[in-house]
Order: sequence, then structure tokens, then C-alpha cells
Amino acid sequence: MRRALLLAALTFVPGVPVRRQAGDPNDLSGQVEIIRTAYGVPHIRAASLRAAGYGLAWVQLEDYGPMVALGLLRERGQMARLFGRDSIESDFLARPAAAWARGEYQRLDQATRDVYEGFAAGVNRYVTLHLDQFPEGFPADFSGYDVVLRDAGGSGLGAARRFLARLSQPARGGAPPAPGLEGAPPPPNPDEGSNAWALGPGRSATKSAMLLRNPHLAWDAGYYEAQLTVPGVLDFYGDFRIGGPFTVIGGFNAALGWATTNNAPVLNAIYALDVAPGQTDQVLLDGTAVPLTRETVTVEYRNGAGSSSETREGWRSPIGPVIARTGGKVYVLRAAGNEELRGGEQFLRMMRAGSFSEWREAMRMNARSTSSFTYADRDGNIFYVWDATQPVFPHPLRGDTAAVPAARTGDVWTRYVPWDSLPQLKNPKSGYLHNENDPPHFTNLEQPLDSASLPPTVPPPALSLRSQMALQLLRTSKKKLTLEEVVKLKFDPHMLLADRVKPALLAATAAAGPDSSLTEAAQILAAWDNSTGIESRGGVLFEAWWRRYAAGPRATPRFEVAWTREDPVRTPRGLADPVQAVAALRAVLPEVRRKYGRLDAAWGEVHRVRAGGKDLPTTGCPGDLGCFRVLLFEEDKDGKQVARGGDGWILAVEFAKTGPRALSVLAYGESPREGSPYNGDQAELFVRGEMKRVAFTAADIDAGAVKRYHPGAQP
Repeated sequence: MRRALLLAALTFVPGVPVRRQAGDPNDLSGQVEIIRTAYGVPHIRAASLRAAGYGLAWVQLEDYGPMVALGLLRERGQMARLFGRDSIESDFLARPAAAWARGEYQRLDQATRDVYEGFAAGVNRYVTLHLDQFPEGFPADFSGYDVVLRDAGGSGLGAARRFLARLSQPARGGAPPAPGLEGAPPPPNPDEGSNAWALGPGRSATKSAMLLRNPHLAWDAGYYEAQLTVPGVLDFYGDFRIGGPFTVIGGFNAALGWATTNNAPVLNAIYALDVAPGQTDQVLLDGTAVPLTRETVTVEYRNGAGSSSETREGWRSPIGPVIARTGGKVYVLRAAGNEELRGGEQFLRMMRAGSFSEWREAMRMNARSTSSFTYADRDGNIFYVWDATQPVFPHPLRGDTAAVPAARTGDVWTRYVPWDSLPQLKNPKSGYLHNENDPPHFTNLEQPLDSASLPPTVPPPALSLRSQMALQLLRTSKKKLTLEEVVKLKFDPHMLLADRVKPALLAATAAAGPDSSLTEAAQILAAWDNSTGIESRGGVLFEAWWRRYAAGPRATPRFEVAWTREDPVRTPRGLADPVQAVAALRAVLPEVRRKYGRLDAAWGEVHRVRAGGKDLPTTGCPGDLGCFRVLLFEEDKDGKQVARGGDGWILAVEFAKTGPRALSVLAYGESPREGSPYNGDQAELFVRGEMKRVAFTAADIDAGAVKRYHPGAQP
């Protein structure tokens, strides 16, 4: 049933309007106008922040359908009421957080609550007027409490699951893990990250700071391009994640802008408390037996024509939730950001900031658990911060597969690293900042950050091939760039890994002796330009070889010279095992010939963007191959490699004194709904390496208007 509903959500069928009585409190249509410009980009002009939230919810539902409202239902913990017992696990996880949010919600400032409540009203209004798109009984009574949960702090569930997976091997006696924590999560994809650049006036042809935002998560991650305008209050253009107003935001206003890139702070610890001897449900802490608190959760679920309920209990210690009890120990998760509800409030303040000092004050709220931020503004400032709600740990880090013994409160982390002590860099002399998800040390190569001055929890220095490709583009291009030249660099199709290892592969192939198949392969690779250009020939064979050669245990050396911080942009290089490299090349030749008909298949012949009924050749490769033009592919039924993630949303902004000038592209379009004119309509721009001009000012929006309407107004 759930699967059928989600598939139905992607069908673009306008709902049959259902008339409501006058005075509907969810009807804010008279206070907001939607103006759609080219490619369906919605510009939301609202009389208030509440109306702006309403408009944003409405356009998200128009373009993504019921999945927006389903997300709120999931956050509320009421999926099982509609879809039955197979949805009960998510409800058990959601209910405690929902109850907590209700108690904390009034602590948010009024402006933030207005946006959340307006978003809820927009969802309610859309559901009411489009009942045919939703299952019978779907609620239309969402509130700001439900919406804020989309922006609540991290829970550390992944860490808990990894620990419990280790704890259960070999299986041990005792109580089972807390409900919803069974099973280890899949490992993260190292290529699911982002690229970000900031260029100062010294690197700009117009002497204006520039910003490049380039997340490359899965193409179903819900990046959504829009502008929110409330005269005199807010005027912000950027990306909003489908399902809420503030989940993760990047973009710009007239004065400044920022991009986010995933980082990897250590945000939690698992503590092992001793069970109090002779006591039931008590632990020892500071020499005293302290009771655990029992928490019960009841979830109702649809059961045929009626309903049933199930109640489960969990336990909480004074330092955090209990995740397991066994072997005389009680294991407790203490996760950063678990009691933080102000993430949306921080983003709204950032969106409304008019200067670096105002933006920095918003950042000092430190209400976002993770992400590096790269910033630029019209005053010429550029700035980077490795942001995190970073605990100060009073003990060595043990990872999330080992617990830290805790006998006293002092054994447990209780405070955060001050925001001003987090790694950051402002206005470096060489005029650029970059981050591609690596640790912060080489955010500027000429002005590296010293490990000794950073919190001990910051990961050690590293510089991936993707980061090195970014630096190569920045440092070898001409000193002063236009916005269009920045975009050209963004779409550069070069594969840096080939520069580092192809000479060694060719040498090893030559040393292997006469072999007609190897000779043909070597000739193809030697003639290849080391790029993923659409007509480039050799890259398909090279990637197939590398995947075979690099397979195996992660600890096995692949390169003759490993990466070093002393030579950060010329390492790694060479091949650790030339004999194995030749064997891998010989092994993939029949496979490549079978799949693609020839060894020198063109990159674009194999690698495709398929969206909105289009099937287009594309450049780009995964970041581990050293592409800055990152695309993540999956093999389709016909054997072609089809983009499923990577470069999708790209925004480039120049902060001129006369106002920002911006270019953007959203590869998969504003809507995935079948039949929508906005499904994949930007794909051709994307594969050509082009971007559309952003309409930001009122004059530009009015001049480019394709459609104007009041969302939710009765016909």
C-alpha cells in the first residue's frame, strides 16, 4: 500500500478541487502570489513569513505530490494509522521526538514559528483541495510541531546500530536493543558530498566576490530551487529540501550567500554504566544508585476495517537513552544535537542577514549538527568554517563500535567546543577557499590550518583526488575569473586519477611482453586525453580496469606513493602492484568488449542522463576517480551507465555592488512527477555544461514570468 501511494505521488494529475466553507484558517492564498519563471522556478511573494511558508509548502506539493505530506505524517508518528502494522517501526521511533518537540516548540522565535505554521497550513490546504491524491482518512491538521521535526538535531541512531551490531557478534545474553535499532546501517557513500568555492575580489574579473554551490547527493535527495520574498523582511534565493522549509539550505540574498559541504565531526559517544548491585533498573553514577526512567510509547495501527495498538517500553538514564542492557552493563547513547530544535531558526537568521557580522552571529547559535560552510558577500569577504556541534570529550575517542566506561558524571561529555574555536579561515591572501568534504586543513593551500590549533576531534589532514582536481582548476586557471569562467571550470571533464596512474599502467603493460589484446588496450589508453568528454575514448576502459585493480580489502595499497601532507597535490601516484595491474587489465578486456561492443567506446555513448523522457550523453565521473565534475552512475537494464546522483543542483553567484548576478541549473528539474513540464526540462542544459540566468530582482521576475497564481485560491 505504501509503495503504491508513493508511485501515485509521482503522477502529475491535477486534483479535483473540493470547496471549503469560508473562513478556512489554512487559506492564506490571498496573502501570497507564486510567479513561475523559466523551467518552473517558483518565486514566492508573500505578505508575511507565515504566508511565505504556506507558499513554499504549496509549490513543493504541486511539484512533488503527496510525499511532502507523507513526510510530515512520518515525523508525527502516525503512518501505521493509515498503512497498517508494517509502518509501526518508524512510528515508534518518531513518537518520542514528536512529544519532545511539542514541549520545546514555544522556545523558538516567533518568526521561525510563523514559517513552520505557514508551511503546515499550506500542506493542510493542499490536502483538503486535492483529496483524490491521498488515501482515505489522510489528515489535514498538521501543525508547526510536525514541520519543525524535519529540522530537529541528529539522533545518533547510525552510531547506535553499529555498536549494537558489534555487541551482538558473538550473540550475548540480556535485554534486546531498543526498538528500531536492530541491524547495522549501510556504510556511507564517500562520493555523496558536495563541492564549494568562494573567490575574493582579487580572483574576480569584476572585483566582486563569487560563490559556487555544488552538492552532489542522490538525485532523489529533494533539492528544490525557489525564491522566498517578504518585502522588508526576507528576500532569499536558493535550494530548499523537499519536505520542509529549512532542512538544509544554501543560496543567497542581496548581500551574501553560502554553500554547505558535508563534514565528519565526532558527535556522540556510547557509555557503559554498571548496573547497581541488588537493585532493579538502576545504575551506578557518582557512587550512587540512580534509577532509570521507564518510557512507554503506544502506536495505533490500521487492522483491516478497524484498528489495534501496540505499546513498547524504553529506558532513559540521566545522561541519555538506553540502547542495550547486557552483561551487567547498561549502554547509553549521548548524541550531540539531540536536544536542539533551533536549526531552522538559525537558517532563517542567516537568510535574513545583511552583513558578515550578522551572518556570523546567526552561525554562533551552533544549532546545526554538521556541515562545513563556505561564504561570500558583496563587501568582498570570503569565509570558511568547519561547523559542528562538537562535544568536548573528557576521554579518548573509541569510535562507535566500543563503549566508554562511565562511573562518574565527569567521565561523560557535557559541553561543546565554542563556535569561535572551530576551524575557520577568512579572506586568505591567495583569494580563494574550497571544500570537497575533506578535513579543513587545506581549505586554502597557501594558508593551511595547523592541526595543533584545531580541536582534537577534527579528522587528520586529507586531500582527496576530487579536492586536488579542484585546486588544480583554481590554481592553474588565469588569476581573475568571470562568473562564466567559474562555471566552465565547474564542468571541466578531466579525470585526475588517470594523470597519476596511467603512465605506470602503460609502462607495466609494455614490460609484460607481446600480447595483441594488451597492445590494443595500451594504444587506446595512450591516445586517450584523460577526460570524460562525451566523445572521449579510453575512459570507459580505464574505469573498468581501475575498479578491478582497486577491488579487495581497503587496507591493500593501490598506489606506489601514498598521499602525504608534505606533498598534498601530487600524491598519491604510481601503482603499488604493476603485475596485478596488468592482470586486471587483461581480465576486463572481454567484459568491456561484450558490454559495449568495443574497447574504445566513447564516454558519452556509455554514460547517460535519463530524465523527463530524454536520453542524453554526459560527461563526469565519480569523485574517487578525481573528477570535479562528479556524477554517480548505476547500470541500467540496457547496460548503459545512467546518472543517479552527483552534480545535479549547481548555483554560481557574483556579489556585485549593484546586486547579485547568478546562474543555476537543476539537472533533474523541479518535479519528478510523470507528465510534469518541469520533469527533466533542464537536462539538456546540464549535459551541455550550461546554466540558466537566475531571475532575482522583481523587475527580472516580472519580465520572465510564465505563470502567476494565488496558491489554494478557490476557482
